[in-house]
Parts: sequence; C-alpha cells; structure tokens
Amino acid sequence: MHGQLKPTSDQNRINHIDMIRGFAILGIFMVNIGAFSAPYFLRGGAEEAWNSPLDQFTLAFIDIFFQGSFYTLFSILFGFSWQLMKDRLQLKGMKYSSFLFRRQVVLIGFGLVHAILIWHGDILFSYGLIGLLLLLFLEVKDRTLLIWAAILFGGSVGIITLLLYPVRHLMNWTDQEGIRVAIHNYSSGSFPLIWQQNLQDWLMANSGITFILLCFILLPLFLFGMYLARKRWFHKPEEFQKVLSRLLVITFILSVILKFGPYLFGNPLWLTYVQDNFGGAASALFYMTLITLGAQTDIGMKIFRPLQYVGRMALSNYILQSVVCFLLFYGVGLGLYHSVTPAVSVLIALIIFGLQIILSKWWLLRFRFGPLEWVWRSLNYKQRQALRK
Repeated sequence: MHGQLKPTSDQNRINHIDMIRGFAILGIFMVNIGAFSAPYFLRGGAEEAWNSPLDQFTLAFIDIFFQGSFYTLFSILFGFSWQLMKDRLQLKGMKYSSFLFRRQVVLIGFGLVHAILIWHGDILFSYGLIGLLLLLFLEVKDRTLLIWAAILFGGSVGIITLLLYPVRHLMNWTDQEGIRVAIHNYSSGSFPLIWQQNLQDWLMANSGITFILLCFILLPLFLFGMYLARKRWFHKPEEFQKVLSRLLVITFILSVILKFGPYLFGNPLWLTYVQDNFGGAASALFYMTLITLGAQTDIGMKIFRPLQYVGRMALSNYILQSVVCFLLFYGVGLGLYHSVTPAVSVLIALIIFGLQIILSKWWLLRFRFGPLEWVWRSLNYKQRQALRK
C-alpha cells in the first residue's frame, strides 16, 4: 500500500534521540568555538599561546570530554536517521533511493553556503557528499554493515597511527605566518578578506588527502549508526535494558582508557588519531547510551528534556551558532578574534547554548519545524510544508 510522503509527526519521534542530538550540538559547539575564536586549531600553537593554568586545564578538559567525541556522535546519529528514514519510506511503499539522494544534495547545498560564507569548519558538505555512499549499503545485511564499518574505521585509524609514529618528532609544528595572516584577515572589517581567509582555511581542511581520510572516518560511523538503528536497541530501551547497560559499562571503560589514558604519559601527538577516533567513538556511544537510559527515569527526563528542543532543530541551531560566532569574533562584528581565552570561550558557548534551549522551546511551541528544517523538508518532499502548528 502506498502512503502519502510527509515528514515525521511529533508523536512518532524518538524523544531521547532528539535529546542525544541536542547534546551533540552542545558538544560540537564546545570544540568549534575554540576554532572560531583563534587560529590554532588548524595551525598549532594553542598550548604556547594559552599557557595559564586555567587555560591549560580548559584545553585538556575539552580534549578529554569533547574533542573527537561529538562529531563521532553526530555521525552515528546521521546514519541512524538515514536508516529510520529508509525504513519509514519502505513501509509506505515509497521509492526511497531517489528521496535519500535528493536529501543529500540539499544538504550539500547547505554545506557550501555555510562553508564559504560563514565558517571554514563546516561539516554539512562532507556529510552530504560522503553520505551519498550510503546508497550502496541500503540493502546489505546487518553483519555486512558492521564488517565494513570495522574494516574502514579500524584500518584507517590503525594505518594512520602507524605512519605517524615514525615522524612523531616532526608533528609539534606551528605555522606562525599562517597564524599572523589569519588574525589579520579575520580581525579586519572587510567581508572579502574574511571570506578569502575562510575559503583558504576550508580548502586546507577539506581538500586532497584530508578529505579522503575524513571519508574513511565518517562513512564507517554512518554505517555503524545504520546498524544500531536496525538492531533497535535505542528504539526500545526498556526492552533492551541489559544490552544497553552492558554497552554503557564497556564504553565508559574504553573512554577512560582511550581519552584520559594518553595523559598519563604526556599525551603524545602521534596518538591523537587513536584518541580522537577510537576514544571519541567510545565516548560517543557512552553519551548516547547514558542519555537513552537516563531518559527512562524521572530525574533523567528532567535533566535531559531541555536538550530535546535543540535536537529537534539541530540544523538551525548548528548554523545559528556559526552566525553568532561570525558576529562575535570577526572584525565585521564585535571583533573578539584572538582575544578570548579558552576558558572564556567555553563560558560563551554555554551561555549561547542556554539561550538556544529557550529559543528552540519557544519556537517549537508555535511551529512544527525549525526554520532551516522547514526549508530542508520542503525541498526534500518537493512541496511547501506547513510550518505553523
């Protein structure tokens, strides 16, 4: 039987998945704001520039609890949502391949606008382009998904780490000239200079071998997200509580070993790829499982429910964070670039995210989708969606 193609209604949403998605938006922002406010993320030198005990502690705190953990979490959720979408369209007898292809093309469009006009650290373009490869895996068995994910993820991280170890003495570099130019251009009041620097930084982070390496990280995370959606552990946590409880313990132990462990012997740079990817994936699953189980309790629901509003408007909130940072840090706005320490930037991120919770709740009381979600859905379904409730 063929049904009418339309977006998921409120009553059919998995609320704790929206909470996890909202938490991912917070975690991504905690990392991104450091790259938005200073040039060191791409060019090295953060430890030398921010050398006070408070800022050193802040950098380590972000590295252990946030760096590498939330783009992995968001990537797993991306694959999870892909499988949910495919299952729902298949249930309605729809041709899901063309719909999912169009969905990715629209996402690529969002990513290009975001990357070129707002921020070089955009992830939407990569998600859109690499996500097209998921079309090759829609019909494969669950076991095949898991095998491909393990081979691509484990193989790429292992090989890169083995290649980094022999050249570990060359890794502690700082691009002083690049830092000087970035500070000058981003601090200027000139849109052309800012966009020129933005494009240069985006190409630096997304071209050639860098993008290929990103593909070998994101694609397996997408596949693992699809696998989790097929197993339905997170659909029915009350039914799979034992499985999730074991997963919680295992991922917590792995997170401690892989994220905190390297600090016991100097946190060497050559081990960063393992820490960010293996450790980040373990932390992502720990956070995902913790919120899922926590949301089944009264106190957990009270703690995590505010995240749900942000998660339902994840695209709008992600772009909004970039717009706010553009105006805060670049010379066309308040011009705070390179003048905000890591500790202060974390405080700014928490304040902005708190305001996003309030704004998202207000918006969703009146409208069915976030503003960019409405645009995305209207383009996906090839018809203007009703926005107001």
